[in-house]
Amino acid sequence: MRSIITSDIKCHREIKRRIAIGKEAFLKSRELLRGNRTLRILIIKTLIWSVVLYGSKTWTLKKEDIKRLEAFEMLIWRRMEKVSWTEHNINEEVLETIGEERSLICTIETRQRKRIRHTLRGESLLKTAIKGKMVGKRSRGRPRQMMLDWMMGEGYKKLKEKAQ
Repeated sequence: MRSIITSDIKCHREIKRRIAIGKEAFLKSRELLRGNRTLRILIIKTLIWSVVLYGSKTWTLKKEDIKRLEAFEMLIWRRMEKVSWTEHNINEEVLETIGEERSLICTIETRQRKRIRHTLRGESLLKTAIKGKMVGKRSRGRPRQMMLDWMMGEGYKKLKEKAQ
């Protein structure tokens, strides 16, 4: 498996590609999803999520990417339970019947926090690049959100303290 790295460092193409690969993996594992519910949930979390989340430690997520990932997660849960869209069940009902919560985005955030803590712990060129400023002229328009900016929900100081 490989990740796509674009020259503009945007992740939406990679996320779309990972979702497509995850759907394909789900369709290929249909025979495995015939057991009881707990076994099916375990298979989905180990086989499908691992395919989709490959390389997610480096993603900078936009709102549309988060929506796309959440929609994919619900698609998988609905297909596992064979809930048709014509039944008009809301997502919370489906999650309640299988006894799960939305966990894909939380998993991505956890993995990214662990990666940042690991990076900030040592002395490396990557740490310098994350903390430092780039030399040169910035392009026009609003600056893109970088990984540390996105991770500021927990707070950079807290991450740094945990890394120490």
